Amino acid sequence: MAKNVNPTRMALSRLKKQLATAVRGHKLLKDKQDELVRRFIELVRKNAALRKEVEEKLTTAFSSFALASATLNESYIEELMTLPSNDMTVEVIEKNIMSVIVPVMNFDYEEDFMAQPFNYGYLNSNIELDDAFDNLATILPLMLELAEVEKTCQLLAEEIEKTRRRVNALEYMTIPELETTIVAIRNKLEENERSNITRLIKVKKMTQ
Repeated sequence: MAKNVNPTRMALSRLKKQLATAVRGHKLLKDKQDELVRRFIELVRKNAALRKEVEEKLTTAFSSFALASATLNESYIEELMTLPSNDMTVEVIEKNIMSVIVPVMNFDYEEDFMAQPFNYGYLNSNIELDDAFDNLATILPLMLELAEVEKTCQLLAEEIEKTRRRVNALEYMTIPELETTIVAIRNKLEENERSNITRLIKVKKMTQ
């Protein structure tokens, strides 16, 4: 029996309500944990596909840039990249996934950004530099999406761990302790009832 619990019918009724609440809470948390794990697995797969795509595009872009650097004047390339030619903004808003607040990144840019990310004369350039800039421009939205997915995975993983600890605490500590205490109180009440009946029988015999 748990400490500081008097074996009374009032205590038994209170513990039964606590047990019912704990069992219901355990089920809700277990359902939440299962749904979080399902969404986490989906995002992990999406993250792997995005990362692979970004890495492949970056490899291609860096290869093109390396070839361009070998044939163009380094100061010319630096001059092209000194000042931004387009305005871009990133808006970060929040979304609720199973009580987990995760970021949503919106990438806003001018309509002609993808067609011409840098304003420069193509006569002074080469196809490798053009390809490098084009690839880098297409990678930007993917990189933001990848950052969003990876952060969401991190936050979901933390919430899954917290929920798992709460589920285990209810399943292996709180609920068994309540059940044990309830059984102990029932046994004590039954024992007291038998003692009272025996005492009443003795009193009745003595008065006859």
